[in-house]
Amino acid sequence: MHQFLRIFTIAGVIARYRLDNLINTDHLPWYGRLFFKLLPWRWHKHPDPRGARLRMAFTDLGPIFVKFGQILSTRRDLLPDDVGNELALLQDQVPPFSSEQAVAIIEKSLGQPVDQLFKGFEREPMASASVAQVHGATLHNGDTVVVKVIRPGIEKIIRKDIALLYLLARLIRLTSDGRRLRPAEVVADYESTIFDELNLQREAANGSQLRRNFLDSPLLYVPRVYWEYTHTNVLVMERIYGVPVTDMEGLRKQGTNMKLLAERGVETFFTQVFRDSFFHADMHPGNIFVSFDNPDDPKYIGIDCGIVGSLTPEDQSYLARNLLAFFRRDYRLVAKLHIDSGWVPPDTRVNELEGAIRTVCEPIFEKPLAEISFGMVLLNLFQVARRFNMEVQPQLVLLQKTLLNIEGLGRQLYPQLDLWQTAQPFLEKWMKERVAPTGVLKRLHHNMPELIEQAPFLAHQVLEELQSIKQRQVQVSEDRNKSNHWAGRFLGAFALLGAVAMVYPVLGINISGWAPVLLGMTGGYLLSQSFSKSGA
Repeated sequence: MHQFLRIFTIAGVIARYRLDNLINTDHLPWYGRLFFKLLPWRWHKHPDPRGARLRMAFTDLGPIFVKFGQILSTRRDLLPDDVGNELALLQDQVPPFSSEQAVAIIEKSLGQPVDQLFKGFEREPMASASVAQVHGATLHNGDTVVVKVIRPGIEKIIRKDIALLYLLARLIRLTSDGRRLRPAEVVADYESTIFDELNLQREAANGSQLRRNFLDSPLLYVPRVYWEYTHTNVLVMERIYGVPVTDMEGLRKQGTNMKLLAERGVETFFTQVFRDSFFHADMHPGNIFVSFDNPDDPKYIGIDCGIVGSLTPEDQSYLARNLLAFFRRDYRLVAKLHIDSGWVPPDTRVNELEGAIRTVCEPIFEKPLAEISFGMVLLNLFQVARRFNMEVQPQLVLLQKTLLNIEGLGRQLYPQLDLWQTAQPFLEKWMKERVAPTGVLKRLHHNMPELIEQAPFLAHQVLEELQSIKQRQVQVSEDRNKSNHWAGRFLGAFALLGAVAMVYPVLGINISGWAPVLLGMTGGYLLSQSFSKSGA
């Protein structure tokens, strides 16, 4: 019942702001056009322009719709200017809640009156966003800080909207594309993300990690968190001073190198994704500033780390190889990667998928690389997905959204931005480091404690597995059976010797002089075990 009431609420907001006027009915079937013509409010005209109406509707519908508006506002290549400019106001100009409520939440969470907690506290909010608002303050030691406070009652509103999204997901599953799109999994992933954003302690932890990752980096600065003043509903962090990244006039006025700024945005994104596997996943312009220091060598300032994403090593490798293959026009490799990663069914014919990808991608590459939009690429590949039953990957939804945000922001800063020219060297370097001997040794070193712990059981496990294989063999000649066992045990001997050779240097033991003894003792032990197990 709550879900249906929410649907009626949404319908009421659409009617109040006449959002039906935003829909082009010319391409609808006759009964669709008739439905819109018979709407009772059809002849009522709203006094505000369409962009303002859409912004006010998102604001009335709550934080989930505000988030959607924020994402849309970064895609200026997909929106008219009047709509994009209005939706940009959702980034940090959502109507605030009262300062009395903010003070009450702070005092209840931190257990002291505001006047005792801070030397000074600004009751007028500095900014207000979809799930929280921010007040300026000064600590008793003189540090200037910002105090972020969660909106009262926000969790209840979000739960209602999430329930509605699950209802819509169940309806989508009934369509022909429903199972492929995996809507319930996407909603579940978004539910986890947005509720994580309501926990400001989690945001503080994310900010601290991101700050460590970029210490002394020329790319990004993340403000310090004051943990002694932080709670699930309240976050106190260092106050930063910079130009909002959307303030184009302010950036030009201070002489900012716009080309370098746009390229560093792309580099920052790929560094977070591939070097750290820990990326800021809510990088709309309201969360990004540019430092006043050294405009010719600009540095980003990132805030609001409530939503972060990470990828498994497999996802990282898959994504990097796909991007490299795509821009090299190696469509066969793109097709094979889609099949190998499980994005499409394993029985998909590589040649057919390769041809379909080539068909939609070749027209795109007729444009200069600087004009290619990742957004349009994704839209075209979606048509391929429909044909080959490609499934949506929920673990990459955040990444895709962040990439679209970065592209929209970069093109806004510097319209001639060549996203690929900036990304290609980074990806190629990352792939080379991953497969180079130093990269392999680095991963081995990372996993060495586990290898050391398991090394004593390695020989026993190898012999047990070989014995199990022996028992399953039937109707095989005795000579061939013995030969197979000998080969298997020699392989097991060399596997253990390799483990020993890796473990001893880590323990600080120089094995150069002990190598013949170790080889002889280990090999002799394994071979004696081989004879005793096989009965030879």
